[in-house]
Amino acid sequence: MLAKVKSSTVVGIEAKEVVVEVDVSGGLPGFSIVGLPDVAVRESINRVKAAIKNCGFHFPNRKITVNLAPANIKKQGPSFDLPIALGILVASGQIALEALKDKVICGELSLDGNLLPIAGCLPCASLMEKCAINNLIIPSENGKEAAIARKIFVRPVENLSQAVSFLRNEIEIPAQKVNLRRIWQNKNCHTLDINDIKGQMRAKRALQIAASGGHNVLMIGPPGSGKTMLAKCLPGILPKMSLNEALECTRIHSVCRLLSKKQALIVSRPFRAPHHTISDSALIGGGSYPRPGEISLAHNGILFLDELPEFRRNALEALRQPLEDGEITVSRASCSVVFPANFMLIAAMNPCPCGYFTDPKRECHCTPLQIQKYLAKISGPLLDRIDIHIEVPSLNYREMTQKPRGEESASIRQTVEKTRTIQKQRHAKHNNIFNANLSPKGIEKYCQTTKEAKELLKMAIYELGLSARAYDKVLKIGRTIADLDNRESITAEHISEAISYRCLDRNIWAH
Repeated sequence: MLAKVKSSTVVGIEAKEVVVEVDVSGGLPGFSIVGLPDVAVRESINRVKAAIKNCGFHFPNRKITVNLAPANIKKQGPSFDLPIALGILVASGQIALEALKDKVICGELSLDGNLLPIAGCLPCASLMEKCAINNLIIPSENGKEAAIARKIFVRPVENLSQAVSFLRNEIEIPAQKVNLRRIWQNKNCHTLDINDIKGQMRAKRALQIAASGGHNVLMIGPPGSGKTMLAKCLPGILPKMSLNEALECTRIHSVCRLLSKKQALIVSRPFRAPHHTISDSALIGGGSYPRPGEISLAHNGILFLDELPEFRRNALEALRQPLEDGEITVSRASCSVVFPANFMLIAAMNPCPCGYFTDPKRECHCTPLQIQKYLAKISGPLLDRIDIHIEVPSLNYREMTQKPRGEESASIRQTVEKTRTIQKQRHAKHNNIFNANLSPKGIEKYCQTTKEAKELLKMAIYELGLSARAYDKVLKIGRTIADLDNRESITAEHISEAISYRCLDRNIWAH
């Protein structure tokens, strides 16, 4: 007898429909799986056989052939355990064939028949919404995650026996429900407030400008000056995520199995801080079956790279495409997938190998050649995509002992949201176009300066030796500062402040 069970597999971050065809026929006993299965799928033979027997069902001692269609898509992961087991029970007459109608089934089996959580339930549920399939049978721990898709009935089951009883109409499993409004009320729960940081007023101002215009930031300062803490405060001043942004982030985290049991939706902007020893594929995504990397996990949030010069050169150079396009294309022999990677890059580094070149209290023992080689680890094309270079000096005793002052994160966030609204209205015909993403034509059209500002820019080019690249960056930053002041034109004051955030262009590291 032939049984067909609808299931799904994940390619990139999108789910693809898979039909699990199970044929139980005469001949020598055997169990084979075809349809481009990976090792985890092939090993399901032993898990399924043990689970069926340990749950008290009959495992047919006949020739069993499982086909995962379509055969041109590689199947990965243990999520086919449950559909294969149910297919065998249907093909051997222990469950009615009609019970599988209008149902998608996914789940990993343990040897005793209990179901374990799987990756990619939210993409699967989203696929079902498009295909107008109503019922999704999945492990109970994935129930809340899949229930975010509102147009389907999610049936969470604990084990194989419960799934069989449901298909036999012996028990009723109520559809999983989540209170999206209650989840949404908990968003942006950041415990670190930017007002908790003592001193560093210029750095705080730079972060506010960066958040308002979507600018990438490089912080340069000695160890212990507060660079990491400043970076961790940035998600708290970014605008709140929309529901679509939250769903995009949740889909990526679902594929990577990073959602906790109680977490149904990513409600706060991601903050990813990988170690400097990270590999290229772990940072940008990859593998034999391409999976999202850290830049995709930081989608709609922050990617923080501490000790930037210590990262591998190849890994840093791979950031150039996603910083420019907001996505990364990973190509392998088997397939080519596109992962979203629209993130803000916040990087931190020491001014020299020992870290104390700009520290007035500690002596730097690095030679000019050592400093030059250290800075040269960051290529020009990568620096070209970082708008703001800000110095973060060490704190003195008075700054460390004084009470924190300045605006709180909630107040700054309101200002940032107003500034981004101005930019959205200016670029109403385009999506997610902020000042940091302005094209040369956009700079010419929207970065109109006053006569005094033009003179100041001219002086900066001649006196400070600013390059054409730096000229465009100064105009973009000046546009954001003008938007914060709700000014149509960029004034000399705005340009002056923008130039102060380009310390690497001003060549301050020369002895």
